[in-house]
Amino acid sequence: MKIFSAGQIKAWDEYTIQHEPIASIDLMERASIGCVAWLKKNFNRSQKIILFCGPGNNGGDGLAIARLMLAQGFTVDIYVLQSDFFSTDFTVNLQRLRSISRPVNYIIQESDIPPISKDVIVIDALFGYGLNRPLQELAGMLVARINASGAVIISIDMPSGLFAHKTSGNNMIVRATCTLTFQVMKLAFLLPENADFTGDVEIIDIGLHESFYHNTPGEFELVSSHFIQSIYQPRKKFSHKGTFGNTALIAGSYGMMGAAVLAARACLRSGVGKLTCHIPETGYEILQSSVPEAMCVTDSGNRFHSKLALVARYDACAIGPGWGMEPGASVIKSIFNKKPRRLIIDADALNILSENKALYPQIPPDAIITPHPKEFERLFGASPDHFSRLQLALEKARELGIYIILKGRYSFIATPGGKGYFNSTGNPGMATAGSGDVLTGMLLGLSGQYADAGHVALMGAYLHGLAGDLAAAAKTEEAMVAGDIIDFLPAAFQTIKNGQIRYL
Repeated sequence: MKIFSAGQIKAWDEYTIQHEPIASIDLMERASIGCVAWLKKNFNRSQKIILFCGPGNNGGDGLAIARLMLAQGFTVDIYVLQSDFFSTDFTVNLQRLRSISRPVNYIIQESDIPPISKDVIVIDALFGYGLNRPLQELAGMLVARINASGAVIISIDMPSGLFAHKTSGNNMIVRATCTLTFQVMKLAFLLPENADFTGDVEIIDIGLHESFYHNTPGEFELVSSHFIQSIYQPRKKFSHKGTFGNTALIAGSYGMMGAAVLAARACLRSGVGKLTCHIPETGYEILQSSVPEAMCVTDSGNRFHSKLALVARYDACAIGPGWGMEPGASVIKSIFNKKPRRLIIDADALNILSENKALYPQIPPDAIITPHPKEFERLFGASPDHFSRLQLALEKARELGIYIILKGRYSFIATPGGKGYFNSTGNPGMATAGSGDVLTGMLLGLSGQYADAGHVALMGAYLHGLAGDLAAAAKTEEAMVAGDIIDFLPAAFQTIKNGQIRYL
């Protein structure tokens, strides 16, 4: 699913109006019908609704929603924020509402804001995606009152006060329980800085013209199950072990062999043909007994990697899980000098790299790095907000010719071509020790099978999150451990093959 800017969404509306064709007021009616269908499904007629409308088209949506809900037997009190200007479609919907003799209350000063009890349903139709400046004075007072009510709050299109495509800073913003947005996901909903405002997000399909969507490039995209199914490669009848890659995992140190075990198990469960684990001597018995399917080669170092000797030409290598900081730059440099066909860099390898920035230009092309936010900051510096961090990730991916998986709730995949993808799977139960090692192992396994590094990054992140979702459904988010993600990888692959579960 493409993620469009506020300007692109406005252009999409206009394109639909011209090419369907449809009048703008009828398109607004279509959006309102979709919202009312959701509201009817989730609330009953005994619940009182207070609906707040702004002066623009978001307020026009609100007035149409009020009229349709009144016709369905709901009790709706309607309040309009006074303005010197009201949009054309707002005015038309106001006239339609008045035709059914429903009083409309105007908020002209603070004393006009009604009391809001925690037992009502608040519908926020004050300001939508077109907002470009912070809420001030009376609008800010109203939002503060809404937030303090403790009521269930349903925002239409955007929580009022939230910018769609740039940081909202310290804006006064509605803290929605649920946001009913139109047609596509908005960039703001995918970033941690806005987590307290959006609540659950429901996308309402309002039938905007498909030609615009298909012919308009988006800088960002939310990875869908349909896309993952399109790049998934079923196994052919006469495949053999060599078909699915010969890979190396360079991992582990004294006290941290668990990371190597998790990464190795995840690699094998991801379908690799052959895996060789390069580990310090201290981990030999652990690896041989824990992961008998993998070959095992020990480094000359006893407790950590020291003089790494890669004995074969591998299709892909992964480095970093469980290293500690002792290996230093020399080990990383020796790996870079081998020019592996595909390289995944994670964990302590990233931390060592961040202390040796002169090595950045030597990172092999199409390498995949998997930093969490703090590791990313150590690598590339701090960003003032999450929007800026996305742009920094894209800039560094392009500059270094690598793929960056910036891990988080919606992991962000920055590509060398300048496009960014958000992963749509995963849950908070995956915020547990070893989860990143599992992802590294999966990426290594997929790198042995897929030629396109971008496909490896996108599929790895998606399957990792999907396996985590299946594990959480069976074991709860609280009780999950990283090994559960590996255990549910077979079910995740089966889900992709069968198309049983669809994410955005």
